[in-house]
Amino acid sequence: MAYKTLKEVLKDAEDNNFTVGAFNAHNLEMVPAMIEAAHEEGAPVVIQTSVATARYVGMSNFVAVCKSMATNEAVDVVLHLDHARDIKDIEDAIAAGYSSVMFDGSLLSFKENIEKTKRVVDFAHARGVSVEGEIGTIGGTEEGFTVKEGNYTRPEDAVKFLQECDVDALAVGVGTHHGQFQSKTKLNFPLIEELHKKLNRPMVIHGGTGVKEEDYHRLTENGIRKFNVGTEILVAWTKKAKEMFGETEVNNSLRNNIIPCNDEVNKIIKHKIELFMNK
Repeated sequence: MAYKTLKEVLKDAEDNNFTVGAFNAHNLEMVPAMIEAAHEEGAPVVIQTSVATARYVGMSNFVAVCKSMATNEAVDVVLHLDHARDIKDIEDAIAAGYSSVMFDGSLLSFKENIEKTKRVVDFAHARGVSVEGEIGTIGGTEEGFTVKEGNYTRPEDAVKFLQECDVDALAVGVGTHHGQFQSKTKLNFPLIEELHKKLNRPMVIHGGTGVKEEDYHRLTENGIRKFNVGTEILVAWTKKAKEMFGETEVNNSLRNNIIPCNDEVNKIIKHKIELFMNK
């Protein structure tokens, strides 16, 4: 059990037919609760950060916590930079020690997406770091970026993309939306099944909070090897924080208010992992 690349844990998931949970850390406080949850479930985990959160906490701080806990908790941990659109951010994350990065070129032209993704792959792979790419777009809002309507991934585009770009995982547009938590989406399963037949790379679901849990097993059976959960964690942590801080004395230790918030994160992640492990 160790600090791993995304490629390593997804190979294990492919070989043993399960999905790896990828959970967005919105602050550093959450990270120990996330890794402890994975340890308790005996599963690998991807801790992922937005660029803004990575800059806020400090990339090297995230790296230090994930590396030390991977060893101390005896669990496979990947630290992943999510939805990076600026190559400088990716270079900085890799220099700090992130083991995986995502270049999101989904808003670029198809040609430019390929060109920039190839640059990222060459740079990252030379330094032993995994790369996730994206074809199609995910609707909704994340970290200030809004896409009104997501675009489904066209299988022919995905095949061409993978012929040109040696990414380790591919995010696909199949009907999910970032930030969705008050309703559930209807996934395009015929498209997912077609992509599974035609692609030779692990696929990634973004906007996972909006996916019905009864669909998880079917996604695993159709090649989804990384499943992102962010909004559900953020909402649960914030709800508990509002409750705790609304009732607390101002001189109460912060840990007494924060630990219950982290406990909510821990519970969600253990529940999700149990479903993702496809047992």
